[in-house]
Amino acid sequence: MEVSPRASGARTMSTNHLGVGAALLSLILTSTCCSCLETSRNGSPPNIVIMLMDDMGWGDLGVFGQPAKETPNLDRMAAEGMLFPNFYAANPLCSPSRAALLTGRLPVRNGFYTTNAHARNAYTPQEIVGGISQDEILLPEMLRKVGYVSKIVGKWHLGHRSQYLPLEHGFDEWFGSPNCHFGPYNDSDRPNIPVYKDSQMVGRYYEEFEINVKTGESNLTQIYLEESLLFLRAHAKAQQPFFLYWAVDATHAPVYASKSFLGRSQRGRYGDAVMELDHSVGVILDELRTLGLAEDTLVFFTSDNGAALVSAPTQGGSNGPFLCGKETTFEGGMREPAIAWWPGRIPAGTVSQQLGNIMDLFTTSLALAGLPVPEDRIIDGLDLSPVLLNSSLIDRPIFYYRGNELMAVRLGLYKAHYWTWSNSWEEFHKGVNFCPGEEVDGVTTHDQKEHTMQPLIFHLGRDPGEKFPISVLSEEYRTALQNISPVVERHKKNLVVAVPQLNMCDLAVMNWTPAGCEKLGKCLKGPKSQPWKCDWPH
Repeated sequence: MEVSPRASGARTMSTNHLGVGAALLSLILTSTCCSCLETSRNGSPPNIVIMLMDDMGWGDLGVFGQPAKETPNLDRMAAEGMLFPNFYAANPLCSPSRAALLTGRLPVRNGFYTTNAHARNAYTPQEIVGGISQDEILLPEMLRKVGYVSKIVGKWHLGHRSQYLPLEHGFDEWFGSPNCHFGPYNDSDRPNIPVYKDSQMVGRYYEEFEINVKTGESNLTQIYLEESLLFLRAHAKAQQPFFLYWAVDATHAPVYASKSFLGRSQRGRYGDAVMELDHSVGVILDELRTLGLAEDTLVFFTSDNGAALVSAPTQGGSNGPFLCGKETTFEGGMREPAIAWWPGRIPAGTVSQQLGNIMDLFTTSLALAGLPVPEDRIIDGLDLSPVLLNSSLIDRPIFYYRGNELMAVRLGLYKAHYWTWSNSWEEFHKGVNFCPGEEVDGVTTHDQKEHTMQPLIFHLGRDPGEKFPISVLSEEYRTALQNISPVVERHKKNLVVAVPQLNMCDLAVMNWTPAGCEKLGKCLKGPKSQPWKCDWPH
């Protein structure tokens, strides 16, 4: 059996501090493990809030150098908590990354990938037949065992058919949508995406829940904020711990913001959306303080994949110094902004150099709740509680998957590419460019290039933009390859992949008749079933 990254040894990290005036809390905290309960002040396990952005890039935060000053609340959150400059998505696309967060497992293990073609990104548009497998154990299902109540606000994206929806997989409450907010559609060829309250639809995007594609105006972020505040207030006096999964999507094209935020930023509509999300983060953190919950609640902020440079500059963000963006396994596609906040527990103003992954949120949440991880499967997520509470540093690799292929591996500061590909020449000539203005000869290839026998290796400390491969003739290259190769061999040798869930499409399974449509008179007639193998061009 493959050794889980959780078994990696820990060593003490040297902490850096944000120069923003926040005091370092000199707390001596006991070490934690996956079965040790981290109680809050009232003796219960801590509340957990995961804030997952959509297509937000590493370079979109002021604390990471964005000069537009759109994120004062996130910058304050970092000053009061722990910043992770080396945090990664599990995939360079939305659905697989979200599945990895909630299962603690790589997409090739939880089924959120395709085998229709080599190294193709796949997700859950409304014609997808599959979704999250019943065999997978999701975070809210585990937390329920020790009394947590769980709510998701925003985008689900793990399948829209009834058996795949959140309340079938451990969540107690839901307000949001099963798919991206693409549209508007005419309801004959394709239905508009439904918005759910718990298990019943309450309207559709572009109908009851308006998004003006021309102006970018929509109140959705404000609606999602209010839903979160109502949930927090309802549980403020209860002795029952809660898990809030705040999965907002304003920074995914078509980008939107409410009227009061449109036109306020220096970066157009995308910057406006970032400003509104940042404001919402500040409101939620302030509400936790007002309700007396701040010291009993871990809040973790991150994004599902890198900024979509293909939509930039008006509909996409910034990946800072990193190469390319969403859809690619270069740094810009998978390195994410990440901040942990827990007043009184996490040392304020700390910068952790820990290599983190979105899958770690599964394992860390279980550890803080006093729960062991499921023992009948490999869990790829690492327990970061020693990092959060003791400023430890834990050795571990980062695996960069694109569909069914392991494209690259990072160990320490070295990253080895075994395959390179941005996108096909055919798509590139159609105007689809995942690396605009960032082409690197021999690296951002438009043909799938295999480097298995002689991987391209970069030192991400000296060369975060992956522009200068280390010479294969150098001692540095040989040493790095000697360290990385056994990690890759062990991983591949013991990897057992799941049945792919993202292979089949069918127009008949789209959101024609969501639960609750009868009450609203919103049921639509769909076509007969004619399934086909989904075409994933990227």
